[in-house]
Amino acid sequence: MNKIWQQLSKTHKQVLLLILLTLIPRLYRINNPIADWHAFRQADTASVTREYVKNGINLLEPHYHDLSNIQSGHENLAGYRMVEFPLINGLIAGVLRLIPALPLVLTSRIFSVLASLGTVYFLYNFTKLLTKNDKLANFVGLAFALIPYNIYYSRVVLPEPFLLLFSTGSLYFFLQAIKTKQIYTNPSFWLSAMLLGLAILLKPFVVFLIPIYLVLYFQNQPIKKLFSWSWIAFGLIALLPFWWWRNWILQFPSGIPASDWLFNSNLIRLRPAWFRWLFYERLTKLILGFVGIIPVTLAFFTNKKPLKTVLWAWGIGLLTYLIVIATGNVQHDYYQVIFIPFISLLVGSGFYWLWEKATKKTILFKTMVILLAITSWLLAWQQVKGYFNVNHWEYVEAGAAANKLLPPETKIIAPAFGDTIFLFQTNRTGWPIGFDIDNKITMGAEYYLTTSYDDEARALEAKYLTITKTDKYLLLDLRNQKP
Repeated sequence: MNKIWQQLSKTHKQVLLLILLTLIPRLYRINNPIADWHAFRQADTASVTREYVKNGINLLEPHYHDLSNIQSGHENLAGYRMVEFPLINGLIAGVLRLIPALPLVLTSRIFSVLASLGTVYFLYNFTKLLTKNDKLANFVGLAFALIPYNIYYSRVVLPEPFLLLFSTGSLYFFLQAIKTKQIYTNPSFWLSAMLLGLAILLKPFVVFLIPIYLVLYFQNQPIKKLFSWSWIAFGLIALLPFWWWRNWILQFPSGIPASDWLFNSNLIRLRPAWFRWLFYERLTKLILGFVGIIPVTLAFFTNKKPLKTVLWAWGIGLLTYLIVIATGNVQHDYYQVIFIPFISLLVGSGFYWLWEKATKKTILFKTMVILLAITSWLLAWQQVKGYFNVNHWEYVEAGAAANKLLPPETKIIAPAFGDTIFLFQTNRTGWPIGFDIDNKITMGAEYYLTTSYDDEARALEAKYLTITKTDKYLLLDLRNQKP
């Protein structure tokens, strides 16, 4: 092993160390159940994979565990889940069907971590190719590896880690292609288009990165080369799959969650609360740990072209994204995951500039730069560390009991005010909310599991057979009424 390491080039060693530094913190609590921060969205994503494992993989008709009308406004008794194209779910399910002993949640998290390792590789090489500065690329890679917000969201069961992998890979291959004379015969050009198409299939918000592609092109090629049929083909490869998928899913309205609210349903766009939540609570406080705003600000003004121009184009694209998807960004902090490569470039290049200045000054100045980096990380970690906590172990325990006691193909009511975390733990399809129990029984509900011994639970307990009752949960058989 030592001999192999010695034979590697300096660049390969740096990349491997970056990948290792990216990997290690993402193993923190990686074996947690899906009951941590934003677990409802993780549960919904993981349940698509689980249904594929149980019933076979059909990418055109993904199903999940929630049969209620909460997300789409329509009764969804077939359990359709028509959001992002389920390529990643199908891939993970294929592995799990091949090796049944692998745990669903841990395997899904590992796939997300692997995606983040690919992203840091692409980001490092993109920066190096753009700036011809290996040291700067290392600083950017370190920022991506160590930002606490990114550590958490690089090991979740969500599409976001793969969104970053595909979009960053697309930018890297695009830059690689346009730096050559024969752009349109370069395989990297077409690989960039395909990766962009995959990213848009996962999250259409990737279209807000288009200004980066334009700036990269004009930095490297004359405008006359822009008028080519190849660009039309590039656009079709990137956009047609998404257009086809969105038209396809219209056949399944019960499986399409409402999305109009994402834009400006609460009229918060450009209001003081919008600025506060996005630029202070999220970017400054949560992601940058307050003092991280210093290197970010420096990066906008101290970097030289072409990086400086790319950063401004990237910033304009993402600012437009915040304005358009106003309510979605304010309500859910994982909507800012798309910012991470951009933030990493800003933080990395800002600290690089400070460190280069420090090498020409006193040891005190170097110490101040190091303390600034440590303070930023610690303050950001204080904001994020609670994300890793499992806040509802009672859901996990009750779900495990139900999974052990109930037949596999049963439907269950697991009320948690519409939150699907509890339902996911049961390993069954059903309803994440109570109320109107008779109607749910008519629609196929067979069991009722609750961790809240409230009025509804007491009324049902008096009416239906109790399977098991502890101080933490109650499981009832809705098929059998008491005499």
